[in-house]
Amino acid sequence: MAKTRICVIGAGPSGMSMVYNFSKMETGNDAEIVCFDKQDTWGGQWNFSWRTGTDEYGEPCHNGMYKYLWSNGPKECLEYPDYTFEEHFGKPVPSFPPRPVMRDYIEGRMKKCAKDLKACFRFKTAVRFVKYNEMPEDNFSVTFTNLEDNKTVTETFTHVVVAIGIFNSPKIPNFPGIESFGGRVLHSHNFRDPNEFKGQRLLVIGASYSAEDIAIQCCKFGAKSIISSWRTKPMGFKWPKGIEEKPLVEKFDSNMVHFTDGTSAEVDTVIYCTGYLYLYPFMDENLKLKSPKLTMYPDNVYKGTLWLGGGNNKVFYIGMVDQYFSFTLFDVQTLWTCKYIFGELNEQTQREDLEKSMKEWVNRRNSLKDCHDEIDFQGDLITVLSKDTGYNIDSGPVGAKLFHTWEHQREADIVTYKDQCFPSIYTKSMAPAPSCKYSDALDDSIQAYTGAK
Repeated sequence: MAKTRICVIGAGPSGMSMVYNFSKMETGNDAEIVCFDKQDTWGGQWNFSWRTGTDEYGEPCHNGMYKYLWSNGPKECLEYPDYTFEEHFGKPVPSFPPRPVMRDYIEGRMKKCAKDLKACFRFKTAVRFVKYNEMPEDNFSVTFTNLEDNKTVTETFTHVVVAIGIFNSPKIPNFPGIESFGGRVLHSHNFRDPNEFKGQRLLVIGASYSAEDIAIQCCKFGAKSIISSWRTKPMGFKWPKGIEEKPLVEKFDSNMVHFTDGTSAEVDTVIYCTGYLYLYPFMDENLKLKSPKLTMYPDNVYKGTLWLGGGNNKVFYIGMVDQYFSFTLFDVQTLWTCKYIFGELNEQTQREDLEKSMKEWVNRRNSLKDCHDEIDFQGDLITVLSKDTGYNIDSGPVGAKLFHTWEHQREADIVTYKDQCFPSIYTKSMAPAPSCKYSDALDDSIQAYTGAK
């Protein structure tokens, strides 16, 4: 029997959880896991880089993280049950951390592990192609390039885990006349520093979380005015002075933007906050997850994790659902994947049973009406995976209750919701109030956030 050899593509929070949970398995001591990433360290999107477009090796920049990003959901809903924020920092900390804090936290759990997990990673390495080899091989040929020496080789693995996240392939619509626009046009994926837009008139195209966050952030750092343009419906918040909403752009005429309600405005910069696409050019066609848009539960994926489209139930997609819970969801998915690979789950094995279960989830997905339905849906998925694996059973239902509260707070005041406090699901400690209001917080360092001297 071939040695179990697992290929993990992506060393962000999903890939890190996969390696972490693999290291905790009591079975499969002779198995091997290899996690590939184009960056020079783990952390994925939580690593900030000034680079956009291409990196130093000419590879497309996967990372779209920007300065001064703060978690837009309470950390209590994405906490690891076996490694809490309180354990990491030695005390309760506020509920909405900035990027450096999140980065420090996910790395802290990896460093806590007794094993040298860095040995499982191959950084500065780009996966080029993954192909399933039919019986009798029943394995995968994975071709990858070491970016430092530009050498491309192929190795064989028994399983493949795709963990590249969902925020790397921007979706950018076209508008009539955009080519005549005289200012800068960018997608939020290439947004890095709000100080760049101080004193400018901005048009933010989009009406979801990134549009909201970038509008608020640019307002905080001194943009002159911001218009948020919506397609389906406005976000409808009580915006601070300087931000307003308008319906979809109809056309551009140089720097003048015309909207479908007949109004117009002159702007200096256009920022597309129009979401992302599922894109896996390195996967063979029958292994490639496809969907016209990001979704709460992709087709052909059993329990949101196991790919049913090809590869003999040996391909897994982690963190590919549109997210509320993020880290917690990735963690329980990867634990489920490890236990599935090593035969520790009492799982259905007949294909018709797997497909029936998948279709039931897809049908429920299609009936979701609003964010609260989506929260319950994702909480229930976490609960199912938790029951399978022995993961903390409170993660899904209690996390969902906190998210419902969070949504109501956002709706009540979009400016102050990041100042609110939540209790930890696992330690029960209430988070302290932040040292200063989010609207005044211009320092995103760990020291400022934790109150360290």
